[in-house]
Amino acid sequence: MAKFTGVNHLAMVTADMDATIRFWRDLLGMRLVVGLGRPGYRHYFFEISDQDMIAFFEWPDVRAIPEKDHGVPVKGPAVFDHVSFGVESSKDLWEIKDRLEAAGFWASEVLDHGFIHSLYSFDPNGIAIEFSWPVPEMDVRARPVMVDTHPTQTTMQGPEPKPGQWPKVSEPTKPEDRAVYPGEGRDLKGAKKNQWESV
Repeated sequence: MAKFTGVNHLAMVTADMDATIRFWRDLLGMRLVVGLGRPGYRHYFFEISDQDMIAFFEWPDVRAIPEKDHGVPVKGPAVFDHVSFGVESSKDLWEIKDRLEAAGFWASEVLDHGFIHSLYSFDPNGIAIEFSWPVPEMDVRARPVMVDTHPTQTTMQGPEPKPGQWPKVSEPTKPEDRAVYPGEGRDLKGAKKNQWESV
């Protein structure tokens, strides 16, 4: 089975890349590590950690979504509730809360969820965000926990992946057929001009 290294990137949208950069880079401190673009197209990536990034497409006609409280059910089409970013220490939650409030952004109280302490807010695009500090004595990766009082049958099969639930691959892609096609950003490798190097 494939070994995952984290979330390479979450892809979000904004109508205002400058406001998005000011929030994610300057307020939260996430480095802007890739900026793809040309007239009518922008896709920028911010570094969350050594493994993870969050990216934004700039779509001029998109509107910020109405703020919806984190975890509150909705009716009708939906695909996303909120994203949570891990922090290294409990102190980080308070620093982020203070920075958000000083910049005029709403920030919740810090909540104890048993295995994490969490702070909630929204970015300038209305994206519901959470910052979570893992409680050291509740390492759910080392000791998974199920306290749902009405778990499904599938849930009760346990935390580990169950092989044999899906069809086996009968014809893997042959090495000679593993073509990689050009996509956006293909010019990064031989970039003739890094705009930051001319500043």
